[in-house]
Amino acid sequence: MKKKIIYIISFCMISQLAIAAADNSSSDSDNYLNQYKTAKNLVNRGKKLESKGKTEKALKLYNSAYKKLLEANKKSNRNPDILNYLGFTLRKAGKYDQAEQYYLQGLKIKPNHKGINEYLGELYIKTKRIDKAKERLAVLKNCNCEEYEELKELIDNN
Repeated sequence: MKKKIIYIISFCMISQLAIAAADNSSSDSDNYLNQYKTAKNLVNRGKKLESKGKTEKALKLYNSAYKKLLEANKKSNRNPDILNYLGFTLRKAGKYDQAEQYYLQGLKIKPNHKGINEYLGELYIKTKRIDKAKERLAVLKNCNCEEYEELKELIDNN
């Protein structure tokens, strides 16, 4: 009888630990997704401000997004969308070398990522590496997407 009670108590304790671990991992997952969603929202708001010529305000939003993306990346460092926006926010801040590293990490995970290929192409144009920008355009060639059209227009105008 004593062995049965010890077994039942042990089973209950192990079950509680498993439940606690599952709750903790789902909250980590939710947290990183919330960080990413908030950052994406900040980036989109920054883009709107930038299109209106409010560059300084946009940069503040990009910086806030960057901090949130770093947190999200700590939880999920193999997410090409997070890496894309990390590259984007750094590129907008003029930190081209760092931005390029994040873009390249993202391409290792998902070589045909439309956003990364477009934004990396834009970085290459900004840093006077048109041949590399054309390589990014070639990746996008058959996507029938706005990323291809936007990058092609930038290349044609440079």
